Amino acid sequence: MTETAQAAFKPGKGAGSTVGVALLGMGTVGAEVLRLLGERSDEFTARIGGPLEVRGIAVGDLSKPRPGVDRDLLTDDALGLVKRDDIDLVIEVIGGIDYPRQVVLAALRAGKSVVTANKALIAAHADDLAAAADESGVDLFFEAAVAAAIPVVGPLRRSLAGDKVNQVMGIVNGTTNFILDAMYHRGASYEEMLAEATELGYAEADPSADVDGYDAASKAAILASLAFHTRVSGENVHTEGIRDISVEDIDAAKAANSTIKLLAICERLVDDEGKESVSARVYPALVPTSHPLASVSESYNAVFVEAESAGRLMFYGNGAGGGPTASAVLGDVVAVARNIVHGGRGPGESTYAELPIADFGDVSTRYHVDMQVDDRTGVLAEVASVFAEQGVSLKTVRQEELRDGARLVVITHSAREADLENTVDKLKQLDAVMAINSVIRMEG
Repeated sequence: MTETAQAAFKPGKGAGSTVGVALLGMGTVGAEVLRLLGERSDEFTARIGGPLEVRGIAVGDLSKPRPGVDRDLLTDDALGLVKRDDIDLVIEVIGGIDYPRQVVLAALRAGKSVVTANKALIAAHADDLAAAADESGVDLFFEAAVAAAIPVVGPLRRSLAGDKVNQVMGIVNGTTNFILDAMYHRGASYEEMLAEATELGYAEADPSADVDGYDAASKAAILASLAFHTRVSGENVHTEGIRDISVEDIDAAKAANSTIKLLAICERLVDDEGKESVSARVYPALVPTSHPLASVSESYNAVFVEAESAGRLMFYGNGAGGGPTASAVLGDVVAVARNIVHGGRGPGESTYAELPIADFGDVSTRYHVDMQVDDRTGVLAEVASVFAEQGVSLKTVRQEELRDGARLVVITHSAREADLENTVDKLKQLDAVMAINSVIRMEG
Protein backbone atom coordinates (compact mmCIF):
# COMPACT_ATOMS: atom_id res chain seq x y z
CA MET A 1 0.00 0.00 0.00
CA THR A 2 1.38 3.42 -0.97
CA GLU A 3 1.88 6.27 1.49
CA THR A 4 -0.94 8.17 -0.23
CA ALA A 5 -3.33 5.25 0.14
CA GLN A 6 -2.34 4.79 3.79
CA ALA A 7 -2.91 8.49 4.45
CA ALA A 8 -6.47 8.20 3.12
CA PHE A 9 -7.37 5.95 6.09
CA LYS A 10 -6.60 8.66 8.67
CA PRO A 11 -8.87 7.94 11.68
CA GLY A 12 -10.97 10.55 13.46
CA LYS A 13 -10.09 12.16 16.79
CA GLY A 14 -13.17 10.63 18.41
CA ALA A 15 -16.62 11.90 19.33
CA GLY A 16 -16.54 14.91 21.63
CA SER A 17 -13.01 15.91 20.59
CA THR A 18 -12.22 19.58 20.06
CA VAL A 19 -11.27 20.73 16.55
CA GLY A 20 -8.55 23.39 16.66
CA VAL A 21 -9.11 26.10 14.04
CA ALA A 22 -6.72 28.61 12.47
CA LEU A 23 -8.35 31.57 10.71
CA LEU A 24 -6.26 33.25 8.02
CA GLY A 25 -7.54 36.73 7.24
CA MET A 26 -9.77 39.17 9.11
CA GLY A 27 -11.39 41.15 6.33
CA THR A 28 -15.12 41.30 5.72
CA VAL A 29 -15.49 37.52 5.33
CA GLY A 30 -13.00 36.55 8.03
CA ALA A 31 -14.63 38.84 10.59
CA GLU A 32 -18.07 37.41 9.79
CA VAL A 33 -16.78 33.83 10.06
CA LEU A 34 -15.26 34.58 13.47
CA ARG A 35 -18.47 36.24 14.69
CA LEU A 36 -20.65 33.32 13.66
CA LEU A 37 -18.27 30.75 15.12
CA GLY A 38 -18.64 32.52 18.45
CA GLU A 39 -22.38 33.16 18.37
CA ARG A 40 -23.37 29.68 17.19
CA SER A 41 -20.78 27.58 18.95
CA ASP A 42 -23.34 25.30 20.62
CA GLU A 43 -25.07 24.60 17.31
CA PHE A 44 -21.77 23.81 15.59
CA THR A 45 -20.81 21.45 18.40
CA ALA A 46 -24.12 19.58 18.03
CA ARG A 47 -23.79 19.35 14.24
CA ILE A 48 -20.16 18.25 14.30
CA GLY A 49 -20.07 15.99 17.35
CA GLY A 50 -17.36 18.06 19.03
CA PRO A 51 -16.58 21.73 19.66
CA LEU A 52 -14.72 24.10 17.34
CA GLU A 53 -12.08 26.28 18.98
CA VAL A 54 -10.34 29.16 17.20
CA ARG A 55 -6.74 28.91 18.38
CA GLY A 56 -5.08 31.46 16.14
CA ILE A 57 -5.89 34.27 13.71
CA ALA A 58 -3.36 35.39 11.11
CA VAL A 59 -3.57 39.06 10.10
CA GLY A 60 -1.42 41.38 8.04
CA ASP A 61 -1.36 44.27 10.53
CA LEU A 62 -1.16 43.49 14.25
CA SER A 63 -1.53 47.17 15.19
CA LYS A 64 -4.97 47.54 13.64
CA PRO A 65 -7.77 47.82 16.24
CA ARG A 66 -10.04 44.76 16.24
CA PRO A 67 -12.82 45.28 18.80
CA GLY A 68 -14.07 42.12 20.45
CA VAL A 69 -11.16 39.98 19.21
CA ASP A 70 -8.82 38.34 21.74
CA ARG A 71 -5.45 39.89 20.88
CA ASP A 72 -3.67 36.81 22.21
CA LEU A 73 -5.04 34.92 19.23
CA LEU A 74 -3.54 37.31 16.66
CA THR A 75 -0.33 36.63 14.78
CA ASP A 76 1.32 37.86 11.60
CA ASP A 77 3.03 34.48 11.10
CA ALA A 78 0.49 32.50 9.08
CA LEU A 79 3.04 29.84 8.11
CA GLY A 80 3.95 29.21 11.72
CA LEU A 81 0.30 29.13 12.76
CA VAL A 82 -0.81 26.45 10.26
CA LYS A 83 2.01 24.13 11.29
CA ARG A 84 1.15 24.16 15.01
CA ASP A 85 0.24 20.82 16.58
CA ASP A 86 -2.96 22.20 18.12
CA ILE A 87 -4.39 23.19 14.71
CA ASP A 88 -6.61 20.67 12.89
CA LEU A 89 -8.45 22.87 10.39
CA VAL A 90 -7.36 26.00 8.51
CA ILE A 91 -9.82 28.57 7.12
CA GLU A 92 -8.19 30.70 4.39
CA VAL A 93 -9.93 33.97 3.47
CA ILE A 94 -6.88 36.09 2.65
CA GLY A 95 -7.33 36.36 -1.12
CA GLY A 96 -4.62 36.53 -3.75
CA ILE A 97 -2.61 33.66 -5.13
CA ASP A 98 1.12 33.40 -4.39
CA TYR A 99 1.25 33.85 -0.61
CA PRO A 100 -2.01 31.95 0.09
CA ARG A 101 -0.71 29.08 -2.07
CA GLN A 102 2.44 28.91 0.05
CA VAL A 103 0.45 28.90 3.30
CA VAL A 104 -2.26 26.49 2.16
CA LEU A 105 0.30 24.04 0.81
CA ALA A 106 2.17 24.20 4.12
CA ALA A 107 -1.06 23.50 5.99
CA LEU A 108 -2.02 20.53 3.81
CA ARG A 109 1.46 19.05 3.96
CA ALA A 110 1.35 19.40 7.75
CA GLY A 111 -1.81 17.27 7.80
CA LYS A 112 -4.33 20.07 8.31
CA SER A 113 -7.61 20.16 6.42
CA VAL A 114 -8.30 23.43 4.60
CA VAL A 115 -11.45 25.40 3.80
CA THR A 116 -10.90 28.30 1.39
CA ALA A 117 -13.00 30.93 -0.35
CA ASN A 118 -10.16 31.78 -2.73
CA LYS A 119 -11.35 31.18 -6.31
CA ALA A 120 -8.19 32.59 -7.93
CA LEU A 121 -6.04 30.21 -5.88
CA ILE A 122 -8.15 27.14 -6.69
CA ALA A 123 -8.40 28.02 -10.39
CA ALA A 124 -4.64 28.51 -10.69
CA HIS A 125 -3.30 25.74 -8.43
CA ALA A 126 -5.96 23.06 -7.93
CA ASP A 127 -3.53 20.39 -9.12
CA ASP A 128 -0.76 20.82 -6.55
CA LEU A 129 -3.20 21.67 -3.73
CA ALA A 130 -5.26 18.52 -4.42
CA ALA A 131 -2.09 16.42 -4.60
CA ALA A 132 -0.95 17.75 -1.22
CA ALA A 133 -4.37 17.01 0.31
CA ASP A 134 -4.29 13.46 -1.06
CA GLU A 135 -0.77 12.82 0.22
CA SER A 136 -1.79 13.85 3.75
CA GLY A 137 -5.26 12.29 3.65
CA VAL A 138 -6.98 15.57 4.52
CA ASP A 139 -9.81 17.63 3.05
CA LEU A 140 -9.63 20.64 0.74
CA PHE A 141 -13.08 22.27 0.46
CA PHE A 142 -13.94 25.46 -1.47
CA GLU A 143 -17.72 25.90 -1.79
CA ALA A 144 -17.38 29.65 -1.15
CA ALA A 145 -15.00 30.06 -4.11
CA VAL A 146 -17.92 30.02 -6.57
CA ALA A 147 -21.02 32.19 -6.11
CA ALA A 148 -20.68 32.56 -2.31
CA ALA A 149 -23.75 31.14 -0.55
CA ILE A 150 -25.13 29.39 -3.64
CA PRO A 151 -24.47 25.65 -3.20
CA VAL A 152 -23.10 24.56 -6.56
CA VAL A 153 -19.67 23.05 -5.82
CA GLY A 154 -21.18 20.45 -3.46
CA PRO A 155 -23.86 19.31 -5.94
CA LEU A 156 -21.29 18.98 -8.74
CA ARG A 157 -18.88 17.11 -6.45
CA ARG A 158 -21.44 14.85 -4.80
CA SER A 159 -25.10 15.05 -5.87
CA LEU A 160 -24.34 14.84 -9.61
CA ALA A 161 -21.36 12.49 -9.29
CA GLY A 162 -23.48 9.67 -10.74
CA ASP A 163 -24.69 11.72 -13.70
CA LYS A 164 -23.13 13.12 -16.88
CA VAL A 165 -23.07 16.91 -16.90
CA ASN A 166 -23.12 18.45 -20.36
CA GLN A 167 -23.25 22.16 -19.61
CA VAL A 168 -22.86 24.62 -16.75
CA MET A 169 -23.83 28.19 -17.58
CA GLY A 170 -24.26 31.02 -15.17
CA ILE A 171 -23.97 34.54 -13.87
CA VAL A 172 -21.19 34.26 -11.31
CA ASN A 173 -20.09 37.86 -10.79
CA GLY A 174 -22.40 40.18 -8.85
CA THR A 175 -20.67 43.42 -9.79
CA THR A 176 -21.09 43.01 -13.54
CA ASN A 177 -24.65 41.76 -13.16
CA PHE A 178 -25.51 44.84 -11.09
CA ILE A 179 -24.06 47.11 -13.79
CA LEU A 180 -25.72 45.36 -16.74
CA ASP A 181 -29.06 45.00 -14.95
CA ALA A 182 -29.13 48.72 -14.13
CA MET A 183 -28.14 49.64 -17.69
CA TYR A 184 -31.05 47.54 -18.95
CA HIS A 185 -33.72 48.83 -16.57
CA ARG A 186 -32.57 52.41 -16.05
CA GLY A 187 -31.03 53.28 -19.39
CA ALA A 188 -27.80 54.40 -17.72
CA SER A 189 -24.36 54.15 -19.29
CA TYR A 190 -21.64 51.69 -18.31
CA GLU A 191 -19.55 54.51 -16.81
CA GLU A 192 -22.45 55.77 -14.69
CA MET A 193 -23.25 52.35 -13.31
CA LEU A 194 -19.61 51.46 -12.62
CA ALA A 195 -19.34 54.64 -10.56
CA GLU A 196 -22.50 53.72 -8.63
CA ALA A 197 -21.30 50.14 -8.11
CA THR A 198 -18.04 51.49 -6.69
CA GLU A 199 -19.88 53.88 -4.37
CA LEU A 200 -22.11 51.06 -3.11
CA GLY A 201 -19.15 48.78 -2.50
CA TYR A 202 -19.98 46.26 -5.22
CA ALA A 203 -16.89 47.22 -7.23
CA GLU A 204 -13.33 47.65 -5.98
CA ALA A 205 -11.28 50.80 -6.58
CA ASP A 206 -9.62 48.77 -9.34
CA PRO A 207 -12.59 46.92 -10.89
CA SER A 208 -10.56 45.03 -13.51
CA ALA A 209 -11.05 41.56 -12.00
CA ASP A 210 -14.81 42.00 -12.24
CA VAL A 211 -15.48 44.07 -15.37
CA ASP A 212 -12.77 42.41 -17.48
CA GLY A 213 -14.13 38.95 -16.65
CA TYR A 214 -11.18 37.52 -14.70
CA ASP A 215 -13.17 36.80 -11.54
CA ALA A 216 -15.80 34.95 -13.57
CA ALA A 217 -13.06 33.11 -15.48
CA SER A 218 -11.59 31.71 -12.24
CA LYS A 219 -15.02 30.44 -11.26
CA ALA A 220 -15.62 28.99 -14.72
CA ALA A 221 -12.36 27.05 -14.45
CA ILE A 222 -13.48 25.56 -11.13
CA LEU A 223 -16.96 24.68 -12.42
CA ALA A 224 -15.59 23.08 -15.60
CA SER A 225 -13.07 21.02 -13.64
CA LEU A 226 -15.80 19.70 -11.35
CA ALA A 227 -18.44 19.14 -14.03
CA PHE A 228 -16.25 17.33 -16.57
CA HIS A 229 -13.72 15.57 -14.32
CA THR A 230 -10.95 17.36 -16.20
CA ARG A 231 -8.40 19.82 -14.88
CA VAL A 232 -9.23 23.26 -16.29
CA SER A 233 -7.19 26.30 -15.25
CA GLY A 234 -7.98 29.99 -15.55
CA GLU A 235 -5.60 30.16 -18.51
CA ASN A 236 -7.84 27.71 -20.40
CA VAL A 237 -10.85 30.04 -20.18
CA HIS A 238 -11.52 32.41 -23.09
CA THR A 239 -12.28 35.69 -21.31
CA GLU A 240 -13.96 38.93 -22.36
CA GLY A 241 -15.41 41.66 -20.14
CA ILE A 242 -18.19 44.25 -20.28
CA ARG A 243 -16.30 47.55 -20.70
CA ASP A 244 -17.46 47.93 -24.32
CA ILE A 245 -21.16 47.31 -23.69
CA SER A 246 -23.02 50.49 -24.64
CA VAL A 247 -26.50 51.88 -24.19
CA GLU A 248 -27.02 51.12 -27.89
CA ASP A 249 -26.15 47.45 -27.25
CA ILE A 250 -28.75 47.34 -24.48
CA ASP A 251 -31.35 48.85 -26.80
CA ALA A 252 -30.46 46.28 -29.46
CA ALA A 253 -30.91 43.51 -26.91
CA LYS A 254 -34.37 44.81 -26.01
CA ALA A 255 -35.30 44.90 -29.69
CA ALA A 256 -34.31 41.22 -29.88
CA ASN A 257 -36.42 40.37 -26.78
CA SER A 258 -33.22 39.72 -24.86
CA THR A 259 -31.04 41.15 -22.14
CA ILE A 260 -27.24 41.20 -21.83
CA LYS A 261 -25.48 39.16 -19.15
CA LEU A 262 -21.85 38.34 -18.48
CA LEU A 263 -21.94 34.55 -18.70
CA ALA A 264 -19.55 31.85 -17.59
CA ILE A 265 -20.15 28.90 -19.91
CA CYS A 266 -18.66 25.45 -19.38
CA GLU A 267 -19.63 22.96 -22.05
CA ARG A 268 -18.92 19.38 -23.08
CA LEU A 269 -18.39 19.36 -26.85
CA VAL A 270 -18.70 16.30 -29.11
CA ASP A 271 -17.32 16.37 -32.65
CA ASP A 272 -18.56 14.46 -35.70
CA GLU A 273 -16.40 11.46 -34.74
CA GLY A 274 -17.82 11.31 -31.22
CA LYS A 275 -14.68 12.70 -29.56
CA GLU A 276 -15.34 14.85 -26.51
CA SER A 277 -13.62 18.05 -25.42
CA VAL A 278 -14.25 20.83 -22.90
CA SER A 279 -14.94 24.49 -23.55
CA ALA A 280 -14.84 27.12 -20.79
CA ARG A 281 -15.49 30.72 -21.71
CA VAL A 282 -16.64 34.05 -20.26
CA TYR A 283 -18.15 36.87 -22.28
CA PRO A 284 -21.17 39.21 -22.40
CA ALA A 285 -24.02 37.65 -24.36
CA LEU A 286 -27.62 38.26 -25.31
CA VAL A 287 -29.92 36.01 -23.29
CA PRO A 288 -33.60 35.67 -24.34
CA THR A 289 -35.97 37.19 -21.79
CA SER A 290 -37.69 33.78 -21.65
CA HIS A 291 -34.55 32.12 -20.24
CA PRO A 292 -34.32 31.78 -16.42
CA LEU A 293 -30.96 33.57 -16.34
CA ALA A 294 -32.48 36.70 -17.88
CA SER A 295 -34.46 37.39 -14.71
CA VAL A 296 -31.41 37.33 -12.41
CA SER A 297 -31.24 40.93 -11.22
CA GLU A 298 -29.00 43.31 -9.30
CA SER A 299 -25.95 41.62 -7.72
CA TYR A 300 -27.49 38.15 -7.58
CA ASN A 301 -25.87 35.09 -9.14
CA ALA A 302 -27.34 31.99 -10.74
CA VAL A 303 -25.88 28.81 -12.18
CA PHE A 304 -27.78 26.71 -14.71
CA VAL A 305 -26.74 23.03 -15.01
CA GLU A 306 -27.80 20.54 -17.67
CA ALA A 307 -27.18 16.85 -16.95
CA GLU A 308 -28.28 13.79 -18.92
CA SER A 309 -30.37 12.15 -16.20
CA ALA A 310 -31.18 15.04 -13.84
CA GLY A 311 -32.14 17.37 -16.69
CA ARG A 312 -32.02 21.11 -16.06
CA LEU A 313 -31.18 22.48 -12.63
CA MET A 314 -30.81 26.09 -11.51
CA PHE A 315 -29.03 27.39 -8.41
CA TYR A 316 -29.87 30.98 -7.48
CA GLY A 317 -28.99 33.34 -4.68
CA ASN A 318 -26.75 36.07 -3.31
CA GLY A 319 -23.33 35.52 -4.85
CA ALA A 320 -21.24 37.99 -2.87
CA GLY A 321 -20.86 39.72 0.48
CA GLY A 322 -19.52 38.87 3.91
CA GLY A 323 -22.62 37.05 5.18
CA PRO A 324 -23.32 34.84 2.15
CA THR A 325 -19.64 33.96 1.71
CA ALA A 326 -19.25 33.19 5.41
CA SER A 327 -22.30 30.90 5.17
CA ALA A 328 -20.61 28.83 2.45
CA VAL A 329 -17.31 28.79 4.36
CA LEU A 330 -18.99 27.54 7.52
CA GLY A 331 -20.91 24.87 5.62
CA ASP A 332 -17.55 23.48 4.54
CA VAL A 333 -16.15 23.91 8.05
CA VAL A 334 -18.92 21.74 9.51
CA ALA A 335 -18.39 19.02 6.87
CA VAL A 336 -14.62 18.99 7.30
CA ALA A 337 -14.79 19.12 11.10
CA ARG A 338 -17.10 16.09 11.12
CA ASN A 339 -14.46 14.16 9.20
CA ILE A 340 -11.77 15.29 11.64
CA VAL A 341 -13.85 14.12 14.60
CA HIS A 342 -15.34 10.93 13.18
CA GLY A 343 -12.79 9.97 10.51
CA GLY A 344 -12.91 9.75 6.73
CA ARG A 345 -12.59 12.29 3.95
CA GLY A 346 -14.87 14.17 1.61
CA PRO A 347 -14.57 13.77 -2.17
CA GLY A 348 -11.31 15.10 -3.55
CA GLU A 349 -10.28 16.22 -7.02
CA SER A 350 -11.59 14.03 -9.85
CA THR A 351 -9.75 14.47 -13.16
CA TYR A 352 -9.94 10.94 -14.50
CA ALA A 353 -11.60 11.99 -17.79
CA GLU A 354 -8.64 14.15 -18.89
CA LEU A 355 -10.65 15.62 -21.75
CA PRO A 356 -8.79 18.00 -24.09
CA ILE A 357 -9.54 21.72 -23.96
CA ALA A 358 -11.35 22.76 -27.13
CA ASP A 359 -9.94 25.48 -29.35
CA PHE A 360 -12.17 28.53 -28.95
CA GLY A 361 -12.52 28.77 -32.73
CA ASP A 362 -14.26 25.37 -32.76
CA VAL A 363 -16.95 26.44 -30.30
CA SER A 364 -20.38 26.97 -31.86
CA THR A 365 -22.45 30.01 -30.98
CA ARG A 366 -24.76 32.61 -32.53
CA TYR A 367 -23.99 36.24 -33.30
CA HIS A 368 -26.00 39.45 -33.13
CA VAL A 369 -24.28 41.83 -35.58
CA ASP A 370 -25.32 45.49 -35.64
CA MET A 371 -23.88 47.49 -38.55
CA GLN A 372 -24.36 50.72 -40.46
CA VAL A 373 -24.50 50.29 -44.25
CA ASP A 374 -25.12 52.29 -47.40
CA ASP A 375 -28.80 52.79 -48.12
CA ARG A 376 -28.90 51.51 -51.68
CA THR A 377 -30.16 48.57 -53.69
CA GLY A 378 -28.08 45.40 -53.45
CA VAL A 379 -26.41 46.06 -50.09
CA LEU A 380 -28.37 43.34 -48.31
CA ALA A 381 -27.36 40.83 -50.98
CA GLU A 382 -23.69 41.81 -50.61
CA VAL A 383 -23.81 41.40 -46.85
CA ALA A 384 -25.68 38.08 -47.07
CA SER A 385 -23.13 36.73 -49.53
CA VAL A 386 -20.31 37.34 -47.04
CA PHE A 387 -22.12 35.24 -44.44
CA ALA A 388 -22.81 32.53 -47.00
CA GLU A 389 -19.17 32.38 -48.15
CA GLN A 390 -18.10 31.60 -44.56
CA GLY A 391 -20.79 28.95 -44.12
CA VAL A 392 -22.85 31.04 -41.67
CA SER A 393 -26.61 31.03 -42.19
CA LEU A 394 -28.86 33.94 -41.22
CA LYS A 395 -31.81 33.56 -38.90
CA THR A 396 -33.21 37.11 -38.97
CA VAL A 397 -32.36 40.41 -40.65
CA ARG A 398 -33.78 43.77 -39.54
CA GLN A 399 -33.21 47.04 -41.40
CA GLU A 400 -33.87 50.60 -40.26
CA GLU A 401 -33.46 53.84 -42.14
CA LEU A 402 -30.96 56.34 -40.73
CA ARG A 403 -30.20 59.95 -41.61
CA ASP A 404 -26.92 58.72 -43.07
CA GLY A 405 -27.31 55.25 -44.57
CA ALA A 406 -29.18 52.39 -42.93
CA ARG A 407 -28.87 50.20 -39.87
CA LEU A 408 -28.73 46.47 -40.48
CA VAL A 409 -29.11 44.03 -37.59
CA VAL A 410 -28.35 40.39 -38.36
CA ILE A 411 -28.88 37.38 -36.08
CA THR A 412 -27.15 34.20 -37.21
CA HIS A 413 -27.82 30.55 -36.70
CA SER A 414 -25.27 28.64 -34.65
CA ALA A 415 -21.86 28.42 -36.31
CA ARG A 416 -18.19 27.97 -35.43
CA GLU A 417 -16.55 30.93 -33.68
CA ALA A 418 -13.75 30.93 -36.25
CA ASP A 419 -16.24 31.21 -39.11
CA LEU A 420 -18.18 33.96 -37.38
CA GLU A 421 -15.00 35.93 -36.68
CA ASN A 422 -13.92 35.58 -40.30
CA THR A 423 -17.36 36.81 -41.37
CA VAL A 424 -17.07 39.96 -39.28
CA ASP A 425 -13.56 40.62 -40.64
CA LYS A 426 -14.85 40.28 -44.23
CA LEU A 427 -17.80 42.58 -43.49
CA LYS A 428 -15.42 45.30 -42.32
CA GLN A 429 -13.74 45.17 -45.74
CA LEU A 430 -16.96 45.75 -47.68
CA ASP A 431 -17.33 49.24 -49.15
CA ALA A 432 -21.06 49.02 -48.43
CA VAL A 433 -20.46 48.60 -44.65
CA MET A 434 -19.83 52.00 -43.08
CA ALA A 435 -19.36 50.70 -39.50
CA ILE A 436 -19.77 47.63 -37.35
CA ASN A 437 -21.55 49.04 -34.31
CA SER A 438 -21.40 45.91 -32.18
CA VAL A 439 -20.94 42.16 -32.32
CA ILE A 440 -22.47 40.25 -29.41
CA ARG A 441 -22.92 36.52 -28.99
CA MET A 442 -26.28 34.98 -28.19
CA GLU A 443 -26.71 32.17 -25.65
CA GLY A 444 -29.49 30.30 -23.95
